[in-house]
Amino acid sequence: MNMNLQEGLKLAEEVDNAVLNTSGVTVILGTPFVHLAAVAGKVKSAGVAAQNCASEESGAYTGEVSAEMIQSTGAQYVIIGHSERRAYYNEDNETLKKKVELALKNSLTPIFCCGEVLDEREANKQYEIVKTQLSESIFHLSADDFKKLVIAYEPVWAIGTGKTASSEQAQEMHKDIRNMIAEKYSQAVADEISILYGGSCKPSNAGELFANPDVDGGLIGGAALKSEDFMGIVNAF
Repeated sequence: MNMNLQEGLKLAEEVDNAVLNTSGVTVILGTPFVHLAAVAGKVKSAGVAAQNCASEESGAYTGEVSAEMIQSTGAQYVIIGHSERRAYYNEDNETLKKKVELALKNSLTPIFCCGEVLDEREANKQYEIVKTQLSESIFHLSADDFKKLVIAYEPVWAIGTGKTASSEQAQEMHKDIRNMIAEKYSQAVADEISILYGGSCKPSNAGELFANPDVDGGLIGGAALKSEDFMGIVNAF
């Protein structure tokens, strides 16, 4: 929740212009709802994502924004299950399952977030937690629908806490997630899925993180608020 509409448009245009000269990387801008239609109408070289969507199709849900509304702005993606939505708004796996289904129904690509908090990591339960999140929200999908998703792994304990997930820890968890997908669907499906890393990724550590074979990109937070920082990460990829 950063930037007013004018500031957000300026940032989107700066990134869009910079991305024009970048090849071999897909860039997606995840904007607040009030920026969505304006940004989607402006950018040409980047995709556009909403940061959330409603778990209902339409109706008496004042203040909510549906997947159909998002799709109508020209956005192509929606972030679902971000750690902040899970933590602050108590979004559970069943709610997120409904959101994923509505996103797919409206031809949006869900960027589905999963990950464990510090207590779970310290108890060595990260594998179990992530497997439950995937099983209860997205593993019911057909292989064809599943292939339309992007997965983002967020080690919640490494976001704004001063603790950092090492490049090795990121690779280990990404490999685990890919193995879970291969087990559920097939190795071919697992190899096709992009798994992004979302935990304090910045220009100084992006290259090391992205060098891992199972880290296919990043879900960038604070480092995306200045175009030069964000492009530093894009260029590292």
